[in-house]
Order: sequence, then structure tokens, then C-alpha cells
Amino acid sequence: MRVCVIGAGLSGLAVGHALRERGIGFVCLEKADDVGGIWRQPEAGERGPGYESLHLNTAKQLTGYADFPMPESYPLYPRHSQFAAYLRSFAEWSGVREHVELRTEVTSVRQEPDGMWTVVSRDARGAETSRRFERVIVASGHHTEPALPDPLPAGADSFAGTILHSLDYRTGADFAGRRVVVVGMGASAVDIAADLSRHAAETFLSVRRGLHIVPKQLYGMSVDVIAEAPWFNEMSFAERIQWAEQALLVARGKLSDYGLPEPDHPVFSSATTLSDEILSRIRHGAVTPRPAIDSFDGDRVVFTDGTSTPADAVVYCTGFHMTWPFLPAGCPVAADGSVELYRRVVPADRPGLYFVGLVRPVGAITRLVEAQARWVAGIIGGEISLPSAEVMREEIDAYLTSIAQRYGRTRGASIQVDVGPYLAEFRESLPV
Repeated sequence: MRVCVIGAGLSGLAVGHALRERGIGFVCLEKADDVGGIWRQPEAGERGPGYESLHLNTAKQLTGYADFPMPESYPLYPRHSQFAAYLRSFAEWSGVREHVELRTEVTSVRQEPDGMWTVVSRDARGAETSRRFERVIVASGHHTEPALPDPLPAGADSFAGTILHSLDYRTGADFAGRRVVVVGMGASAVDIAADLSRHAAETFLSVRRGLHIVPKQLYGMSVDVIAEAPWFNEMSFAERIQWAEQALLVARGKLSDYGLPEPDHPVFSSATTLSDEILSRIRHGAVTPRPAIDSFDGDRVVFTDGTSTPADAVVYCTGFHMTWPFLPAGCPVAADGSVELYRRVVPADRPGLYFVGLVRPVGAITRLVEAQARWVAGIIGGEISLPSAEVMREEIDAYLTSIAQRYGRTRGASIQVDVGPYLAEFRESLPV
């Protein structure tokens, strides 16, 4: 085999499709017992971010693969089980499924002096296999190692309730009649808080910093459709900010009216949170906003404003560390936490290694992943040439500088991309 693809989720399947179309031999290694990545419902006892209430935040026509649309019977924003079934169907339709080895966990990826890559994997029985490849494509995402505050607030060790990460959350029904504090303001935090509010006795949303909450639709259009619209991308960055902030003011008013902190930055200058539900649940009294957690005191959670509440559980929705334990240290994340990849795909100093899907757009990721996959397949097939390592490093440095100016040096900011301009980078070099 020429190529090893790691991961059989949305990104890995797109890569497999692109390679297969070009007749490039590959094997796809997936540690789970089915394809689908984070959209596959975890089995009993298995950790995974696919909680039961999870739905797409992006429209099906842009989240589905271009060559294989989702069924017309699907709603605009399908639930996780529907999307997982769709991904399985795509794997079969595209012929990628026959290249996937399930229940196969990659434990080590290293480059040999001759330039080849040695990939060590372990099957469900614990048996290890070592194979050599010309190229390795990492498409496994980064939703595996939970990020918790380190250290946790004072008193956490003696807290009478349960502390868990969103990775271990399944359904609000598990917390029926209990008092729960959800920590965070990202997509999983608002999803989980809204889900809990239908089961728990009380649901609190602890928010340290204001983020822009954006409805899934503005003026009747999905925001991911807007993000790709020519009329939107023809605006200057300042004009896009002004348009979005005016639209948000009409759609939801000020976040401070809901008891949430106002963002200290313009929209598009940090990650945004898509949700149609959380503000409604707050307005209905089902979710109560609170500031950051200061400490724990027995069965109580104490907030930074001095208020406190008894709680049976705290769910930290604080994201994930960007780590790939099977890769050499520092690849692709530098010591300062920045992801250093040419065009967000290629590490400049490791020829033959690629990353697909390691981007965070405002809108659907699928078109970006497909463009990355076709571009990488073009490189492997010899149709596209990469510039020198020096030129790639210059592009990486320039990109990270622009990101720092726009977003600041926050964790995860280095994978933010704008859909339109990012796709344009690939259109210029993709073979027709």
C-alpha cells in the first residue's frame, strides 16, 4: 500500500474517496467498530462526544459530500444517528469501506531515514502490526483528550457531586431531577445545557467569557450558506462584521439581556457558537446563566460573583487538547499551542505527512475537507508540487501572524479559516 489514512470519520472517508478516484492504493485504519467518527453513537462504556441530542449545526446540502447528497427525507439539520447512517452509506457507495480496517488503533507513526513511514497499529485482540507506507494522512480529528481546567477550582477534590467532561455525557435523562452546572459557552455546552434543562431539576450555565451566539439561520438562510455566498464574500472583512452584528441584533438582541456576558470582541474575531435553543431556554427559565466557577464547597458550587448553588453534577464543556499521541512530539502543534501546517495541511519539515480536517470554519467543514482531500491526492498522484520547506514555513508564519492579529493567541485559534478565501486557495491549484 502506498498510503495510510488514519480515521474513518467525515474527513477520512473524503480522503479515501479522493484517493480511490485516482487509483491510489491505501488502507484506512479506524479504532472504532464502525465508520462515522464523532457522529457514531458510542457503544456502552465507550467514551465519545456523540451525545444523544447531537444534531448538525450546518445545513445538510453543504454538510453532505458533493458527489453524494443526503437523502431528501432528512431534515435541514439531521440528528447524529441520521448523519452517521449517511456516512456509512457514503463509505459503501464510494467503495472506501472495503479499504477500512475497523477496531484498529494506530499507536505509532514514525518516519524512517529512507523517507518511508512506519505505522504501528493494534487490533481488538491486542496484537500489533507494523507496516511501511510512502505517505500518511491523519484524518482522526482531535476530540479524544478532554481539556479540563488545570488545576480545577479549589474544593473540587471534596465536592460531594460528580464532575465530568462532555466526552462522558450521553443524555439529560441520566440527570433527571438533579441540579447540574454546565461550564462553557461553545457548541457542546449550549447543546448539553438545553438538553439537560428538559430533565434536570435545575440547570445552570457557567460562562467565563462572552462569545457570540449565532442562530443557525439569519433572514431565513442557514449561516453556512451565507458564509459561502458570493455576495457575502465580496464584502470587506469590516463590512461582513457590520452586516453580521446588525443581523444578530435583529435576531436576538443583546446577550446581556439574557444574563450572559457581552463578547469583548467583534463577531468573526473568535469562535462563534451556533444555537437556536439556548437563548430560548434561558428566556423560559429552564437554564440560568452564572459566571465562572470560583470554588467548590461541599455540595455547593461557588461562582466568581459570590453567589453559590447546591449541585449534584458539573459538566465541563471545555473542549479538547489537540494531541496525537501516535505522532512525534511537537507535530503538528508547536510549544506555544499553534498548529503549524502549510495551507493547514502539510508540516513543512515532514515530507509525506498530511492532515485533513484540522480546520475550524464559520459554517460547514465538508467542502473544505473535500478540497483538502483532492489537493493531497493530487500531490500524491504527482499532479501538484509542493513548494520548498522554506517557502512553506514562510506561509505558515504569515498565516499565524494574521491569525494572532485577528483572534489573539488563544488555544485553537490557529485552525480558524474563512470558508470562501480558504476554498479559493485550493481552486487555484486543484487539477480540473
